[in-house]
Amino acid sequence: MGRGETNKLKRKRRSEAKEEPNGFPHPPPPSSPKTTEIDTSRPTAVFKPTKGREWTVSVALPGSIIANAQSHELRTSMAGHIARALSVFCVDEVIVFSDGHAPPPSRHHHRNNSFAHTPDSGDSSYTGANDPDHFLVHLLSYLETPPHLRRLLFPLHPNLRTAGTLPSLDLPHHLRSDEWCPYREGVTLAEKVTGGQGTKVEAGLRIPVTVEDEIPANSRVTLKLDENAGNANSNLDEKVIHGEAVAPDEPREEGGYYWGYNVRKAANLSDVFTECAFEGGYDMTIGTSERGVDLEVLYGEDEQQKVEGFNHLLVVFGGVAGLEVAVKNDAELQKLGVLEAKDVFDRWVNVCPGQGSRTIRTEEAVWIGLKGLRRLAVNNK
Repeated sequence: MGRGETNKLKRKRRSEAKEEPNGFPHPPPPSSPKTTEIDTSRPTAVFKPTKGREWTVSVALPGSIIANAQSHELRTSMAGHIARALSVFCVDEVIVFSDGHAPPPSRHHHRNNSFAHTPDSGDSSYTGANDPDHFLVHLLSYLETPPHLRRLLFPLHPNLRTAGTLPSLDLPHHLRSDEWCPYREGVTLAEKVTGGQGTKVEAGLRIPVTVEDEIPANSRVTLKLDENAGNANSNLDEKVIHGEAVAPDEPREEGGYYWGYNVRKAANLSDVFTECAFEGGYDMTIGTSERGVDLEVLYGEDEQQKVEGFNHLLVVFGGVAGLEVAVKNDAELQKLGVLEAKDVFDRWVNVCPGQGSRTIRTEEAVWIGLKGLRRLAVNNK
């Protein structure tokens, strides 16, 4: 038998092996029922406001965690992970404090009102190694700012040289030009208003928005657009889009929007509490530590541990050595005779009991802790 005939027989046997024992080939698979195709090219989890809220969630963490990173890329990535966690879990305020492992703070960053965010006029040198508190504040502020406003508020800086590689926060106020919302973030321009008093504000629309207030140039403002602004933006014949400058809390308090996080810098742990901008301060404070009680007790029946509601919640995470070091290095807390870190807070919890790794990094603890505490915010009245 020749080689060609042998190969022919082999092919015939393979063909017969694919048939059922009764000699009939496999029936074709049943056709699946038609399903509605889902467009996955664009995200569908768009934030939808329900009703206004006055309660807030704040997070505090030490800037010294940046000093623990070995390169600029790792420092930038760490800031990006933290910013993503703050955004996903709708944190309203983040405070970067010194726990004694970093040089004294060199400048103060905050956005307490509608006109407070201005470009950093300080030193243009890299601060990731010698002032990690500033570096983290700088990166968090940059990432929270709507992309189309960053070039106006943040000049070129060594701290930001790889910030463009970080994943977008995609916050509700990071609006595209074709998306509409009654509120927008903007930056005031030096351009004069034609024929009258007022200020022009770049807000990512077809033309700058005109407000009646006189506001210094290069200031970040929160805008409430006129009810006819949508038509004015789409109508090429319209020469003016009207709006008004409002407090940055209004989109949250009146419209129910999550409107990003405010960034604050504190010289030490005690300043996190004493410099609080909310009236009455934080009425529920939670410290996190591997030596705390299981986070689940906050939802249990123990009246001393259960959290039923809050106006202003503060969650504090420690650095490499924990919050105990921050308390020890805080002169004000030492004057008050505070001996244990847990005495500073209303609750002292472990966000991940039974952890497999010996250590949980702060940027990991932020994700784990905010996920575990999510029910407090969702169920808050």
